[in-house]
Amino acid sequence: MPRLSCSQLSTFRWSLDEDLYHYHKAGFETIGLWRRKLVDFGIERGLELLQDSGLTVASLTWAGGFTGIDGRTFDDSLRDACDAIRLAAHARAENLILFTGGRNGHTTRHAERLLDAALDCLLPLAEAMGVTLALKPMHPACAAEWSFLTGVEEAAEVVRRCDSPRLRLVYDTYQFPLRGDSLAALCDLIPLVSLVQLADARTPHGIDLDRCPLGEGQLPVAETVRALNAAGYTGYFDAELLGPSVEAIDYATLLEHTRQAYDAMICQAEPITAASPNR
Repeated sequence: MPRLSCSQLSTFRWSLDEDLYHYHKAGFETIGLWRRKLVDFGIERGLELLQDSGLTVASLTWAGGFTGIDGRTFDDSLRDACDAIRLAAHARAENLILFTGGRNGHTTRHAERLLDAALDCLLPLAEAMGVTLALKPMHPACAAEWSFLTGVEEAAEVVRRCDSPRLRLVYDTYQFPLRGDSLAALCDLIPLVSLVQLADARTPHGIDLDRCPLGEGQLPVAETVRALNAAGYTGYFDAELLGPSVEAIDYATLLEHTRQAYDAMICQAEPITAASPNR
């Protein structure tokens, strides 16, 4: 059965040690590490606490930006990604989430060449260190600063072209809410998917990535989880909840709600009590 994880982006204001304590207390066995929190806390000490916590690591967020959208050179982004692969290996993270970077004025073909050149350099290191690079496409309304890959199939074609067991996809239920034939097509891609990120939403896609607690929005999250499980998906489901709709919610309440909502999806149980804002 796929395991439930929670991304540290969901508890933005907590420190690494607070996350480890509260995630474990809420019943999570797995965490999605945010690289910035780990670096800010201190990598060596943070990894020791992580090991002591007993939590396994579904993913490390993030590396990439190979198009120069964030002002770094290609070589700078490549060196940073190599550092991230080594950190993911030390943290025993199964996936390192990879963003291509937005087009940044490049032609699509040139942006693709930059990504191909980066993967040519990174995949041998990822393969040697046992880290899966999880390539994340994004909805066009959210992707400007993050990725020129704006479709699941588009990203899947990159994975197929590279033909490496250490390059796979991230599928995000917020970025690409799928139903019917589209969801069936996603299930066909399961061998290429190494991480599924869970989030719900009440508002249209936008640059602020406004997500809401699972089961409280309009997206077919439960339908997607059940379909992927039925089709044989065995990777992690990683809850990534951020944006204005969750900022006011007490984090402990959000974690408990997330775990219960996932259990309800798996068991096809009655809807659980809504998460409540911190008052």
